[in-house]
Amino acid sequence: MGERRSEGLRIHARLVLPWRELVFQAARSGGPGGQHVNKASTKVVLRFDVARSPTLGERQRARLLGRLEKRLNGRGELVIHASRHRERLQNERDACERLAAMLREGLRQEKRRKPTRPTRSSVERRLAEKKRRSDRKSDRRRRGEP
Repeated sequence: MGERRSEGLRIHARLVLPWRELVFQAARSGGPGGQHVNKASTKVVLRFDVARSPTLGERQRARLLGRLEKRLNGRGELVIHASRHRERLQNERDACERLAAMLREGLRQEKRRKPTRPTRSSVERRLAEKKRRSDRKSDRRRRGEP
């Protein structure tokens, strides 16, 4: 793979995963493709060990383990299956892009919510509507009684 000559898989400006931490496996892909599908191993299975990666800091690891919890296997590995394309090289690229996107999303810090208070007019509107609804229901009770 052409990108493998570089130092590793770039997740963002300050995080690059070395290729030695990524485990690629080829497998036979399912689906249509005629005879080619039965003899070529074009599907790619990419594994990245989030729990034991020396590249990740403790805070990054904890954040990823929490956020990607449902995507990890029992050993703390993130496993990606890529079989969209008919060529293994394209599937490797696809798996790497998907891994990078998942890790970027998992490491992204959420904006903190600033607590706000309702405006005076919105409180007044809510209470006025509540009063109208109450009056309407109480009118029904008065009419319904003999």
